[in-house]
Amino acid sequence: MTKNKDNNLTRRQALGLTAGAVAGGAALAAPALAQDAEPVIEWRMVTSWPKNLPGPGMSAQRICDRINIMSNGRMRVRLFAAGELVPAFEVFDAVSSGTAQMGHSVALYWAGKMPGSVFFTTVPFGLLPQEHTAWVDQMGGQELWDELYAPFGVKPFMAGNAGPTMAGWYREPVETLDDLKGRKLRMVGLGGEILRKLGVTPVNIPAAEIFTSLQTHVVDGVEFLGPWTDSALGFHKLVKYYYGPGFNKPNGTGEAIVNAVALEGLSPELQAVVEEACRVEADLALSEANAQNAASLKVLQEEHGVEVREFPEEVLAALKETSIEVLDIYTQKDKMARKIYESYIEAQGLLAGWSALSLGKNIAARS
Repeated sequence: MTKNKDNNLTRRQALGLTAGAVAGGAALAAPALAQDAEPVIEWRMVTSWPKNLPGPGMSAQRICDRINIMSNGRMRVRLFAAGELVPAFEVFDAVSSGTAQMGHSVALYWAGKMPGSVFFTTVPFGLLPQEHTAWVDQMGGQELWDELYAPFGVKPFMAGNAGPTMAGWYREPVETLDDLKGRKLRMVGLGGEILRKLGVTPVNIPAAEIFTSLQTHVVDGVEFLGPWTDSALGFHKLVKYYYGPGFNKPNGTGEAIVNAVALEGLSPELQAVVEEACRVEADLALSEANAQNAASLKVLQEEHGVEVREFPEEVLAALKETSIEVLDIYTQKDKMARKIYESYIEAQGLLAGWSALSLGKNIAARS
């Protein structure tokens, strides 16, 4: 198991201390002699991230480590960072074809192949992390996700969460809608399509190339994740205006995708190990992101002179109005995307009242 000061897993942490880890424990209970006779199952995981990138890169490595430990050595998953085996945006195809048995990425990267995939990462003004988890786990989202990926021979799992993101780094302030027009911004997913309608040119750039693109003025601004990961990528060294919250990505679900044939070839115990390793990471990554984003935001402001701003009401209202139009048009073009959209919107409508009362009112009350 790879160890470093940023990414150490004790055996206790790897098991996750969840009830679901009991399934993985079945593998640990097997007699040593019987296990010695079994060949080690070797898997490859390809990712869309630089190795050990704070946030998603660390999630990918922990999943590999956790599977290795929970399987008691019966499985060994080796991680390949973006570009080591396949490019960042070819992870899905690599898993579908069997080039790799497993991948770690975000579903919105496959929008060109499956428009409905964006909903399983995030959509503008959409579900927050707790709401998204409720939709996937309890309100039919996982079944739709499985249905979407099944024709490609891929099984998806929630496997990380960067939490709500920021709206990005800008060279110049945004005080009116006109300030956005003509700019080139790194923004992926439907957020980019919303900006396009408002006169922006969205550019899709892999994580490892964002800093250089901003440094060389290929783009005028960039969005990626939250303060923790953004700090690691060094954006604050180039620009000082940091806008939030991220209207475009109110949630940040990472996915682990598994080749369906490879998964079905495992014993039920090892299938449970893979599933549980992903589930534990979905919970751990979100708590880690919340803590690290809070600490990093403070450092960015106090030590690096970063100016945190919110979009003016005029700009935010235009973004929201445009998002409704973009989502409707986007999902009209694809039957499966529309089916997922309707489930997502129904869940958002049901969850909104409770979120406003349980989260919104509590936050307002303690202010």
